[in-house]
Amino acid sequence: MTHPETKWPAPVPPSDMADAPRARLTLAIASLGFFLITLDILIVNVALTSIGRELGGGTAGLQWVIDGYTLMFAALLLFAGNLSDRIGAKTALGWGIALFLVASVACALAPTSGVLIAARFLQGGAASIMLPASMALIRQAFPDPRRRAHALGIWAVGGAVAGAVGPLVGGLLTTVNWRLVFGINLPVCIAMLVLLASVATSPRRPSPFDWAGQAAAVLALTALMYGLITGGSEGFGTVTVVASLVLAALSLAAFLLIQARVRHPMMPLGLFRSAGMRISLSVGFAFMVGHFGTVFVISLFLQQHLGLTPLQAGFAFLPSAAFSIVGNIVSGSLSNRFGTRVPVVVGLTSMVCGIVAMLLTAPLGSPLLVALFLILTGSGGSIAMPQVTAVVLASVPGDKAGTASAVFNTFRQVGGAVAIAVFGALIAGRGGFVQGMQTSFIIAASLLLLTAIASLFIHVPARAQGNAPSR
Repeated sequence: MTHPETKWPAPVPPSDMADAPRARLTLAIASLGFFLITLDILIVNVALTSIGRELGGGTAGLQWVIDGYTLMFAALLLFAGNLSDRIGAKTALGWGIALFLVASVACALAPTSGVLIAARFLQGGAASIMLPASMALIRQAFPDPRRRAHALGIWAVGGAVAGAVGPLVGGLLTTVNWRLVFGINLPVCIAMLVLLASVATSPRRPSPFDWAGQAAAVLALTALMYGLITGGSEGFGTVTVVASLVLAALSLAAFLLIQARVRHPMMPLGLFRSAGMRISLSVGFAFMVGHFGTVFVISLFLQQHLGLTPLQAGFAFLPSAAFSIVGNIVSGSLSNRFGTRVPVVVGLTSMVCGIVAMLLTAPLGSPLLVALFLILTGSGGSIAMPQVTAVVLASVPGDKAGTASAVFNTFRQVGGAVAIAVFGALIAGRGGFVQGMQTSFIIAASLLLLTAIASLFIHVPARAQGNAPSR
């Protein structure tokens, strides 16, 4: 019997053939955007020592060079998704690229640590605008779900390539001057703006803006991120951290109340009626706990516990990054042949196997085993996540694509923040580094296993889903 989600190949409609060059151009721009967003999360880490030496600011200042970007990225994603729907994905992406360009120039020319941190906040805000807009443009350019599955796999390659080359490129540029780490963004942004002029105009959805909801969302996420980041380093029992987390909970409750009552909510609660959307959000959260959390802990394990240099530690991640690129490319083919749920379940299960294997072999202290098992986590995530993204886009009407992608990526960023805060506290605990790492991996593997089981219930209709949500 044919799998209920399998769809036999069909001729490409004439309209799709006519728009193929423009669709490919749209995909190239969206992929470059995702590359930049991911690169600027990773490339700065290796430059921190040089930045601190020249600009000062101490350990806290250097931490905010990283966290300022992540904080604004997560806090403004809901706003950015709503903005993408309201003014059109093409216009939103153009503004995001331009703002990212200005912020990168400010980072490269920053005379003080404070200016650099402020510019990083601006850069994170620009990244938050670019991400949902790029995803919405892909849905616009590829209305057929089969072609969209392939497109999302290629789009995800941008992030995989950034993950592979980020640390190495950052180290190379820093040996010349750390300011080049930000200067490398300039030609890419300019090229994207030039190419964007040829992309088709996106539809707009004019409506009153939900200012109260936006304020509550920013307050909730900012307080949550601050509490998690500070709690990971100073302890979760401090007055400041407890107050931040309480404020986050109250603000979140206020946000949900506002969304349920306002006429034009920025995050319509109806999005969560789709089982596919609910499963995708849980998978996105668990994936970032497993991915970001694992990379964070393993990086410290290789350098602090085993004594490897940063460059040697970076090479340990290269095989995983290479397999991730391949996984992103084949993800769409697997989905078209076996249905959406198969690559998701297989990919998440592969991540579980890799993390469990690293958990069991951690006492051996073998960099080679770490590099080997990271291949399972990297390739597994790259196979699963493009199809999870496809489920998100198929679960909502077309005019809600930007908002849905923003909600999805907000859950992802919060998952990463939770992992780094909690895992950082565990490896610094009294039990020692290895025991803390193993406890962290138990948490990550458990979450991924639960979401793999939940993903067995994913169902995406075989028919085209250009504008109809999957219920």
